[in-house]
Amino acid sequence: MQPTAPELEILKLLWHNEPRTARELHDLIAPIYDWSYSSTRKTLERMGEKEFVRSESQGNKRIYYSTLDKMTTLAQISKDFAKRVLELDGPLPMAMFADSKLINSNEIDDLEKLLNELDSPQKGE
Repeated sequence: MQPTAPELEILKLLWHNEPRTARELHDLIAPIYDWSYSSTRKTLERMGEKEFVRSESQGNKRIYYSTLDKMTTLAQISKDFAKRVLELDGPLPMAMFADSKLINSNEIDDLEKLLNELDSPQKGE
């Protein structure tokens, strides 16, 4: 199961800097989706049910961590987009990730490896 667009935005915020409180996440995502604090909390609750995030109590606050690996998630989303939307079946050009604000230069090799693994035929096929 892949994250929805709002869930992905929350994951990206966590990947950049975690842990974060629900309030911190809301303050960062509210301008993008123009939604209430309760909508942010509900989204985080659903993400927890899907095991995309985990939370811990810290005093009277809940702090959130991503449970999804950034590189694996980005590889799956990229490959799915390339196949479903762009109708590409072959390897993705790594140059498309070169100026990413989410992926640093040390992670490009990991992403390329994961994308190549997704291109490889699955065992038993």
